[in-house]
Amino acid sequence: MATANRQTTYFRSKLKTSSTNLPQALFHSLRRNLFLNVVEDYSRAEPIRIKGWALLALGLMISKKVRNYKDLRIGIALPPGIAGILGNLAVLFSGKIPVNLNLTVSRESMTASLREAEINVIISADKVKKKFPDFPWTDTFLDLGEIIETQKSKKISLIFAAIQIICLPKMSCKRFKLDQIQNNRKEAILLFTSGSSNQPKGVVLSDQNILSNCEQMYSLGLFGDKMVMLGNLPLFHSFGLSVGTFFPLLHGLRIVSATSPLDYKSSLRAIREGRAEVILGTPTFLKGYLRKAKTDDFKTVRYVVAGAERSPPDLIKVWEEEKDCEYLEGYGLTETSPGLSFNLPDSGKKGGSVGKLMKGIEGRTIDPDTRKTLNEFESGVLCFRGPNVFQGYLNNPEKTREVFSDDGWFITGDLGRIDKDGFLFIEGRLSRFSKIGGEMVSHESVENLVTEIISGDKNTVGEILCAITGIADEAKGESLVLLTAVEIDLKSLGEKMRTKGVPNLWIPNQTKLIDEIPLLGTGKLDLRKIKEVTSKL
Repeated sequence: MATANRQTTYFRSKLKTSSTNLPQALFHSLRRNLFLNVVEDYSRAEPIRIKGWALLALGLMISKKVRNYKDLRIGIALPPGIAGILGNLAVLFSGKIPVNLNLTVSRESMTASLREAEINVIISADKVKKKFPDFPWTDTFLDLGEIIETQKSKKISLIFAAIQIICLPKMSCKRFKLDQIQNNRKEAILLFTSGSSNQPKGVVLSDQNILSNCEQMYSLGLFGDKMVMLGNLPLFHSFGLSVGTFFPLLHGLRIVSATSPLDYKSSLRAIREGRAEVILGTPTFLKGYLRKAKTDDFKTVRYVVAGAERSPPDLIKVWEEEKDCEYLEGYGLTETSPGLSFNLPDSGKKGGSVGKLMKGIEGRTIDPDTRKTLNEFESGVLCFRGPNVFQGYLNNPEKTREVFSDDGWFITGDLGRIDKDGFLFIEGRLSRFSKIGGEMVSHESVENLVTEIISGDKNTVGEILCAITGIADEAKGESLVLLTAVEIDLKSLGEKMRTKGVPNLWIPNQTKLIDEIPLLGTGKLDLRKIKEVTSKL
């Protein structure tokens, strides 16, 4: 048996790291594509296209206004696409920290997040503010649309900025004070976790974290310059911000966008008319595209990149066999900027895995009770080290200590294993297990089995039809409760589960029919709401 000590180095590979900062890297990357359409927005009747020089000039001009505020962190409540990108560029170019905000979380959670991050200024749009009147808007509200129109009216200044960017980049950096932004800042981006099971935590990501993860993605060799990527994922989610926004801007991919992955009409139009080659999404969103798509909508798509949740096998099958797209799963967390592992075509895939660890990342497993390092290939709590791993939570040293080992490994809370070929297998979330009769039962495994049974011949590819949670049980410690959005006979379900050879511990004791399964804006299960529903049983 291999020793535990070898586990700490087995999955290591070298990665080229950066000594610059994110704002400067974005500036120089966009300069390489000055006269190309870098973003195309399909959320309007007439698509809006913006070239590299215009995006840079507007971002820099707006940054001067943002810089006038004393606040370190600036809230951003904007959709993906040109608006969201401009908002983030303006804040980054001002030397401040962008905090993309989730408009769909509870007012209580968001108020706490704003207070924690000391956010007093929010960049958004008037129509967004009107659409979400219950959001805890700050007194200082910057309407991006109004700011852009103001800047456009200053034609001479805008033209001068553009000429300077094109001809005199060093002078431009000096004029807009990009040269004063410290390299390798400990905090470049602040994101809040989804808060699916508790209060959202502020994840502090450095310049090195973001730039390293983008370089790790690029080193896969899949995504070359001038490829076209669908960028419609929410910017408050690390998948949408890092992979769907910063990565293509830094590495020369063209972004075609819509305001939301749930805006299927605009998203499919962006894919079709923008000739997207790469689609990013969660299984929840990807199934929606299949349901709404026309015959030729995916004819240019080469890769479907899925993350945030496990992909059902039937969903993968439809994309690969019916749509002729390579379906690639990845794995990561907000705390890892986010990417850790990635499937590659051909020999770079293994059924049931989420790919191999990317360059510069080390992985190991530990015992969930003792935290002792396990031998290679043993299942346990997954831990990682690498330049993309964050350094801690905002103003929360106690929680930070909880998720780091004494020797600097990030403890994910996810259960899994890394096999002898280096493929990563996710077996569930530690918090999503119930201890029943002394045995650990995975909620996710039960959900997958129940979904398989109740879907039957229905057209429910990839749909979330149920959720499993645990409640206290005097006899067994815990018992399982099944929340379902479809009518189901519990006795019949139990019989079908037994025929598949599962133990009785897997069979739910109770079921509750609800209108729809509670989901977060990211497409993940809203575990807090699920607990609220079951607490009333």
